[in-house]
Amino acid sequence: MFRSRAKEEKTPAADKAPVNFSKQPRDPQAPKGRPTPKRSEAQSQRRSVANTSMTRKDAAKRQREERRAAMERQRQALAGGDERYLPARDKGPVRKFARDFVDSRFSIAEFFLPMAVVILVLSMIRVASLQSIALLLWLVVIVLIVLDSLATGFRLRKRLAERFPDQNRKGAVAYALMRTLQMRRLRLPKPQVKRGERP
Repeated sequence: MFRSRAKEEKTPAADKAPVNFSKQPRDPQAPKGRPTPKRSEAQSQRRSVANTSMTRKDAAKRQREERRAAMERQRQALAGGDERYLPARDKGPVRKFARDFVDSRFSIAEFFLPMAVVILVLSMIRVASLQSIALLLWLVVIVLIVLDSLATGFRLRKRLAERFPDQNRKGAVAYALMRTLQMRRLRLPKPQVKRGERP
């Protein structure tokens, strides 16, 4: 009987003990009053984590679609000259002026490909005089292209310095000279000025 009374006396003290412990500072990250999840709940949580790969697939698909739409806008901008969607190398007033400067005049370099085909055909003919003429034409074409490129670069650098004194003009001349090597109808962005029209 003494033992049962001792147990009864100890139980209120045991009930009061958690109250004293609850007054101690608690870790804010520890779950508060949350029971251990059941097996079915834990499995459903694992399945939801496993299904996140589907959302990644959806995100990758969305990125591909956005990239495709951006490329289409860029292609249309290259064809129409819309500044908003042009590639970074073609953007800005300096690059636009360089393009217009090149497109407004004839340059020998733009005829390089047709002349190269003609010279190549002449050099393949097994006639000594024609082969020597082809070799001479190669030299003449290369010299003319170099001289024309130097003159174009000098004029363009001067015009850019006058028109855009406070803006970054780095690489604009090289950009324009690379454009002269392309035939006018194949240039991108498409020419926006006519021959002889002053930009």
